[in-house]
Amino acid sequence: MTIKPLADRVVVKLVEAEETTKSGIILAAAAKEKPQIAEVIAVGPGGLVDGKEVKMTVSVGQKVITSKYSGTEVKCDGEEYTIVKQSDILAVVE
Repeated sequence: MTIKPLADRVVVKLVEAEETTKSGIILAAAAKEKPQIAEVIAVGPGGLVDGKEVKMTVSVGQKVITSKYSGTEVKCDGEEYTIVKQSDILAVVE
């Protein structure tokens, strides 16, 4: 089964958070924040959204930074994905 987003939606998969800090401190699972960097898995076609033309600017495979608690979490074939609006993507990581 695949997920095909509609309109200005983007399917992303969160990238695992680092287990240790730069100084070498190992983080417990409870101390980790929800990761904000995600990989784009699928992109909707864009088009008219609320009467305005939306052009999709992200593409599959890019790493992006999303708003901290945005989107809808879904499970598909044992994998966890998040579906967000393109406007919830804050930046592309290069």
